[in-house]
Amino acid sequence: MTIDKLDIFNKHQYINLETFRKSGIGVKTPVWFVRDGDALYVRTVKSSGKVKRVRNSGRLRVAPCDMRGGLLGEWQEADAGLVREAGLEKKINQMVTKKYGVMKWMFDFASLMQRRAYETIEIRVR
Repeated sequence: MTIDKLDIFNKHQYINLETFRKSGIGVKTPVWFVRDGDALYVRTVKSSGKVKRVRNSGRLRVAPCDMRGGLLGEWQEADAGLVREAGLEKKINQMVTKKYGVMKWMFDFASLMQRRAYETIEIRVR
């Protein structure tokens, strides 16, 4: 995988993440993301459908999008998995906080009040 494939994501705030149900039906969701080296990372609620679908199948597609999911670039085939390294999870959380600032802090506060647990999804574009 070359870094060039990820350059299309550099100027964007959102990616449209399409994960797949066991039936093969795709579920598209606009999400915040960060790039670190040759991977994209998404932090999301541990109990979300996205996490369940990534556990069942690491296959997905991503494309840059606006906050409503409107595509701003081409779909890219990718593989995904859940990050299990505590140090990497912490680093990605810090990167998300830096990129999204006050909005991220508001989400963190709401999550703390609701006692939500988070997972980090690592995405490798093919």
